Amino acid sequence: MPSIRPLAGGHDDPHIARMRHSSLDRRRFLAATGTGLLASTLLACGSREAEAAEHFAVTKTDAQWRAQLGPAAFEVLRQEGTERPYSSALNGEHRAGTFACKGCAQPLFSSKTKFESGTGWPSFYAPLPRAIGYRRDSTLGMVRTEVHCARCGGHLGHVFDDGPRPTGKRYCMNGVAMTFRPA
Repeated sequence: MPSIRPLAGGHDDPHIARMRHSSLDRRRFLAATGTGLLASTLLACGSREAEAAEHFAVTKTDAQWRAQLGPAAFEVLRQEGTERPYSSALNGEHRAGTFACKGCAQPLFSSKTKFESGTGWPSFYAPLPRAIGYRRDSTLGMVRTEVHCARCGGHLGHVFDDGPRPTGKRYCMNGVAMTFRPA
């Protein structure tokens, strides 16, 4: 008859060892699932903490915004979406002029501050005075600074600290959220 060696924990019964191992696997699974749910909840709550206190001169219902903007611009401006890189014609716009909010026509950026960032989105190193507002955005597991239109609150993109002189900023904007008016 084969001898049975004692298992870790001093038990000789292989059935008890399997149960202990199964119980450990269940605990690991539940811990991982709980951690994932907590992280999802925190990420979903992170980007709009200051919005309740903000008031904008231009306000509309979602139905009005949807009718005015169309699906792509509505998703970016009103639902904080992001267009695919290199999908906007404004990324290659190099004429003199002004980039404005597609939601309310607020002038946002001068073409003089536009630069090629290589990211696939129109990028600027400075906005026009009082044209934009900022919010803390902690979605996607990182803290970023969201940029929105100061007049209607429409989401435009994010600002980063890796831009050119003189500001060192890169305002990485969604082209679908803007229009261009040549000078």
